[in-house]
Amino acid sequence: MGVARGGRLGWAACLAVASLGACTQDAPRQAHASEASRFDVATAQRAHDAAMRDSTQWPAYGRDYSNQRWSTLTSIDTANVSTLRPAWVHHSGIPHASETNPIVVDSVMYFTTALNNVFAVDARTGKTLWQYAYPYEGHTVVDCCSTNNKGVAVYGGRVFMATVDARLIALDAGTGRPVWTVQVGDNEAGYHMTGAPTVVDGLVITGVSGGEQGCRCYVDAYDAADGHRVWRWYTIPSPAEGGWWGKWRAADDWGMSFSRDLETEHADSAKYPDAWRHGGGPMWQHPAYDPATGLLFLDTGNPAPDIDASVRPGDNLYTDCIVALDVKTGRLRWYFQEVSHDVWDYDATTPPVLVDVADGSGRVTKAVAEAGKDGFVYVLDRATGKPIRKSAPFVPFLHYMVRPDTAGIVIAPGPLGGSDWSPTAYSPQTGYLYVDGNYLPHKYWLEHMTLKEPAQWWGGTVEGQPSGTYGVFSAVDLRTGRVAWRDSLSKPIISGVLATAGGVVFTGSSDNQLVAFDARTGKKLWSWHTDAAINAPPITYAVNGTQYVAVAVTGSQTLDTPRGDELIAFALPNGAAPVGAAP
Repeated sequence: MGVARGGRLGWAACLAVASLGACTQDAPRQAHASEASRFDVATAQRAHDAAMRDSTQWPAYGRDYSNQRWSTLTSIDTANVSTLRPAWVHHSGIPHASETNPIVVDSVMYFTTALNNVFAVDARTGKTLWQYAYPYEGHTVVDCCSTNNKGVAVYGGRVFMATVDARLIALDAGTGRPVWTVQVGDNEAGYHMTGAPTVVDGLVITGVSGGEQGCRCYVDAYDAADGHRVWRWYTIPSPAEGGWWGKWRAADDWGMSFSRDLETEHADSAKYPDAWRHGGGPMWQHPAYDPATGLLFLDTGNPAPDIDASVRPGDNLYTDCIVALDVKTGRLRWYFQEVSHDVWDYDATTPPVLVDVADGSGRVTKAVAEAGKDGFVYVLDRATGKPIRKSAPFVPFLHYMVRPDTAGIVIAPGPLGGSDWSPTAYSPQTGYLYVDGNYLPHKYWLEHMTLKEPAQWWGGTVEGQPSGTYGVFSAVDLRTGRVAWRDSLSKPIISGVLATAGGVVFTGSSDNQLVAFDARTGKKLWSWHTDAAINAPPITYAVNGTQYVAVAVTGSQTLDTPRGDELIAFALPNGAAPVGAAP
């Protein structure tokens, strides 16, 4: 086992170091025209497409545009996964919680840490090739989940990262030197970003958070060459754009009541004509993209304030939604709202996944699936957004869809799900979507609050229950909506899933374990105890004939679990099985 170190600089020191190659900290800048002219979008897109077809690489957050997190590599399988051992360990020197998803392109791994550090390491050994430390300036407003970052996008020889203070940074993939930066949102007003960007045909797509700060959130596309903004789509429509009142839904498409007092809402609507200006709707996670239709699929978060819905009558569009946008223009094609007039913080936060499934008539349909905080998986027609099916619940319920009051009530799912932001994985071999879930009841209290930017504006309080909580790992059959199997873990799970053609699925846990299950049966095949909790999704890749499984081990700020600074790559002992891939 090799141990690679990032210099053990420590997070505070790393923010001040300016040693190029060890810790690049040049101030980002706007790109010069010559730099933009040298960026060839067609060549970059061809290379990106080729990397997504190459099973040995992990070139995008969800491995490819589908977000399936499915690898055709077969060297690690149900028969030998029990022999996995660490091949190398990288220490960043930054022992703070991170949610990073590593990217592997041409045997180089790129990942982030808390505080927007970026590392490029040799994917075979873990040796640091370069490090970039984002130079924060002055006061920084962070979100509910601290300084987490979910990772980078790599495209056209550049590395793109969103920052906590709402900037988008482009770095040179070979050196880590900054190429350009743009200010995406006003951090002093509460806007921030923690998600990994995606890049399509030279457009870097990212979105802001700020749903807990009463921001009106949006999704942007920037030119990868020079960073100029190409389009913006607001997750909260203005009255001129049709408004956010919606259809005044009393229940969802399957008859589940939202427990709304529609008469009072209608009567109060004139009292709050400008509520949309602070309506929330953050974009937390990575979108999916369908090259055949040119549609981008993303999900949106909670309305603001989270709990006190009396000041925001209506459905509160487009919060808690899966939406389809034209990738070239940002225009809305369709939306589907999971929870209307939400008061439970039931964001749609797991990345949408593109799949082919049979609809109610048995016709195979191109679909998009998403596991919600509300405890259900939704499967929609990709072309129209019309629902195909809603799964059985994948977590237990308590006082479900009961509205909070000033006396307080314990409800499950709580604001951490269901499934929180953890990316799901889909196996074409089984037809199952694998979901990290939680039984983590919270007590909700309603309280009328005044918005004071950029302070958090929940319109109440939530408090996790001290006992009786656990994680729920489930396989949901997208063909029927039933839960094919589930397993319980001793503590909540907020990390992410990897599915492989070797018949194995992996996830991390907050009780310091990386765990492998049989994809068909749910039998636990292997686990490895780590020095800190796992709050990030695993990936797999291959270099020189060896398949690796890699994951960040840094702990969770949200769950207040043990912290660490490691990224670990596991492999079979002595390359026991040659690299193979399913057709």
